[in-house]
Amino acid sequence: MKAYLVGGAVRDELLGRASGDRDWVVVGATPAEMVEAGYEPVGRDFPVFLHPQTHEEYALARTERKTAPGYRGFVVHAAPEVTLEEDLARRDLTINAMARDEHGALVDPHGGQRDLAAKVLRHVSPAFAEDPVRILRLARFAARLPGFTVAPETLALMRGMVEAGEADALVAERVWQELSRGLMEARPSRMFEVLRECGALARLLPEVDRLWGVPQRAEYHPEVDTGVHLMMVLDMAARLQADLAVRFACLGHDLGKGTTPADVLPRHIGHEMRSRKLVRALCERWKVPTDCRELAEAVAQEHGNVHRSGELNAPALLRLLERCDALRRPQRFDELLLACECDARGRLGKEDEPYPQRERLAAALRAALSVDTAPVAEAAAARGLPGPAIGEAVRAARVAAIAAAV
Repeated sequence: MKAYLVGGAVRDELLGRASGDRDWVVVGATPAEMVEAGYEPVGRDFPVFLHPQTHEEYALARTERKTAPGYRGFVVHAAPEVTLEEDLARRDLTINAMARDEHGALVDPHGGQRDLAAKVLRHVSPAFAEDPVRILRLARFAARLPGFTVAPETLALMRGMVEAGEADALVAERVWQELSRGLMEARPSRMFEVLRECGALARLLPEVDRLWGVPQRAEYHPEVDTGVHLMMVLDMAARLQADLAVRFACLGHDLGKGTTPADVLPRHIGHEMRSRKLVRALCERWKVPTDCRELAEAVAQEHGNVHRSGELNAPALLRLLERCDALRRPQRFDELLLACECDARGRLGKEDEPYPQRERLAAALRAALSVDTAPVAEAAAARGLPGPAIGEAVRAARVAAIAAAV
């Protein structure tokens, strides 16, 4: 029985990067022998075990055979006679198909070290085409390693997979899993650029794909193209270290511009509500978590009003806060403001400009929340005012507080 460190840990070590989980492949063992040695079985689809001391994952060497369309259509064979080279051959990219033995020697049968040096993402074998999730995984690695290019033959293979309908077999859970991870990488734009290059973006996220080639008013968007702008916004979100909900909201904020009638371009009147409707449909299709969906809908609807908030007086500012549910959910409102800042700074030549709207609205919310509403309501009730009038008295107190603060 021999154990080899494999995959991401080896790749990251060669890149000089800190690695997260360390995965191992075991050659020459049976499940019974692993249990007898103290390993805890945890694998559901194939034999995976936790080390008794380190709790790192140890998987028995295995091969896979395609038996049906989609990413689930595989038969897995794990047995003592399966070699390390056979196990590595089933992996997706050459840079992920390396191992180190117990003495630290590198096992690299597919040229992963060479491709790391050349900064190339290349498939290991034609078996790459058997699993459509690999399209998303490769795009995610392009976002993690933005200096890397996709090998031409790999891109051609991915295009063939899309044309064959393999991307259509992807289920919502896997799409969201890879999409959300890619959004959190160093340069999220690269994921969408690769998906667009191979045709998968049009199949999975047509609302996003149709934004390229849609013009915007140059006085507000020097980059003009809506798709280019969206990629700049996503990368600004990464630069500002935004969380997943904010990055997803950035992805959806301008979807409505892809449905603007051609005769009114480059103006996009009413795109905010169209964006919200498209965001909602996208979230239902890919089972996006509620927190991401709700923030994305709010940003889609209100980002234009936030941008123009410097022109709003105190009553209008309070109405904006109320529409955004800021009084009840101040943390989410802060996330909404960050997404709007990413939108404002995700424009050609605007990357380092200040965004005073964020602080002004944050100050307005602090002022509104500082009002002790109970005495205001009690005083109004003591004057015999009915319920709606009591509410208006509370609103008036908040408006006064906002006016004094901003």
